[in-house]
Amino acid sequence: MCGIAGFCSNPSNWRENIERMNKRMYHRGPDAGGVWASEDADVVLGHRRLSIIDLSENGAQPMCSASGRYVCVFNGEIYNYRRLRDKLLREKKVAAFRGTSDTEVLLEAVEAYGVAETIRHCKGMFAIALYDRQTKKLTLIRDRIGEKPLYYGFVNGHFVFASDIGCIRVLEGFDNPIDTKVLQLYFIHGYIPAPYSIYQNIYKLDAGCMLELDAPYKEPKISAYWSVREAAKYGQAHPFQGSRQEAADELERLLKASVREQMVADVPVGAFLSAGIDSSTIVALMQAQSPGKVRSFTIGMDDPAYNEAVYAKEIAQHLGTDHTELYITSDDAKAVIPKLSGIFGEPFADSSQIPTYLVSRLTREHVTVSLSGDGGDELFCGYTSYSSIERIWGKMRHCPYGIRKLASSLLVGNPLLKNNQILQTKAYLLGAKSPEHLYELSGTQEASNLQIALEKETYPYKHNSYPYGALKDTQSSIMLMDMEVYHPDDILVKVDRSAMAVSLETRVPMLDKDVVEFAWTIPIAYKKQGNEGKLVLKEVLYKYVPKAMMDRPKKGFSIPVEQWLREPGLREWAEALMDSNLIRKQGILNASQVQRIWKDFIDNGNWRIQIWYILMFQSWLLDEAAV
Repeated sequence: MCGIAGFCSNPSNWRENIERMNKRMYHRGPDAGGVWASEDADVVLGHRRLSIIDLSENGAQPMCSASGRYVCVFNGEIYNYRRLRDKLLREKKVAAFRGTSDTEVLLEAVEAYGVAETIRHCKGMFAIALYDRQTKKLTLIRDRIGEKPLYYGFVNGHFVFASDIGCIRVLEGFDNPIDTKVLQLYFIHGYIPAPYSIYQNIYKLDAGCMLELDAPYKEPKISAYWSVREAAKYGQAHPFQGSRQEAADELERLLKASVREQMVADVPVGAFLSAGIDSSTIVALMQAQSPGKVRSFTIGMDDPAYNEAVYAKEIAQHLGTDHTELYITSDDAKAVIPKLSGIFGEPFADSSQIPTYLVSRLTREHVTVSLSGDGGDELFCGYTSYSSIERIWGKMRHCPYGIRKLASSLLVGNPLLKNNQILQTKAYLLGAKSPEHLYELSGTQEASNLQIALEKETYPYKHNSYPYGALKDTQSSIMLMDMEVYHPDDILVKVDRSAMAVSLETRVPMLDKDVVEFAWTIPIAYKKQGNEGKLVLKEVLYKYVPKAMMDRPKKGFSIPVEQWLREPGLREWAEALMDSNLIRKQGILNASQVQRIWKDFIDNGNWRIQIWYILMFQSWLLDEAAV
């Protein structure tokens, strides 16, 4: 796990600039740093290293291939690098390797097979910058699911890229304005979806994509080398033919293989354990394949409504892990809030970012790598919202779309319904033309009506062009929508930035390519029946943890933000950020609307998640102005 950065066609002050970028992402790689520049400094690469595999200088980056043709900076891990290394040796593509790092294997594979073929064979999480000194081509590559971040764009006409958007922000002469057209999307979702960023002319490379740039480095060409949508469509066209138990057996085999590969490291490895199905499965499979006790970590809270630590401890005792837990107070959690804008680099407002940071900080005191259970909900139908959409659509679909659309247009905005939020919502959802469209509208209705940002123009969003009916059933389609946007742009951002803020590498076994592709072949009936989801995943878990131990309501990884904002300290912080004079001076948000939302919460107790979105934006904006 590391941080990468670089730029093209900027020879003046190039060393000072790349060192500034490296310094900004020190937390991503505190063990070492390196810089490489082409002879004319037309291409400059920077790297910060968190040493995980091959801790010697043989694993240092930037790294050149043996021939000297290719230079690489690489963030992440290639989990199957040992098999690729053996293949290269067996085929006599390489006489010998200098070290044992996956970076060297990656470079020599590119030398032997080319970029496209190499990436096709790589399983892992990665953001790669590869420079071909012969053709003078720069290639950026992001992993299939989007575990590792990769920003790119232009600053003063020069192409730049980095793992951390803050690295781009510190470049000499950076003056890219805030892109207010992304704010409507932000206030709907609480994050800025790829390919957009908070700054004009700076973008996120989409998951599964490759960017190629030839001299003079002005016109990047982007292509997809893998697509979760295509994987889902292929999986449904070629469904698993066995029983549910047989599907669980195959899933267990694939997850075991993924966990086994992802436990490989030259530093201590552990796992987050939240007491949910997903993390418990990963820890169980780790312990089943480990000669010693696996290190597991959880945080707890005194408030029983938000505390799963007691259950996590029971599971850890049953599995026999070396378990560490830390009970945090509201003051511990509140102390993290001022750090958030710096950790995420752009507005990001999933409040579970706070406990994620705290459990990462605890874990880093003991290990350098931690496995996570993320991905289970989106691959195995775990969210309750999936059932809600299917239920609502089941009631709506019998009424012709034309009639529903007309009714929706007549009722939405009707003065008689102005103060009835429930009826307004129902009227808005009547206009859905498919279950996928209904899912899209269910997440946008309230935020669109709130009109928090002054800028009304916005960008196209992936869900806006979603091909309705692409998959065979409603719940699979909605899971795919989440896997394409919510999972990479919210869940994975939260985990990567929170963990890397304390120099902890996180790995996600459920996002292994083979696991993901197999999950899409599993019939929906094996994943969900009635309101119960993750059936096939539970079949795997119950081989290791008794069903009775897991049969309890899920609390989720959350904190009582709504309650804290009413208490001394955090309330004053929030009111300062929502101050009308400040907001009017900034000229980005609708000050009167922000005040109405806040007053409605304080006076009437009407909580909207957009309150947290506003606070995280305002906190980021003040920090950005201070840079």
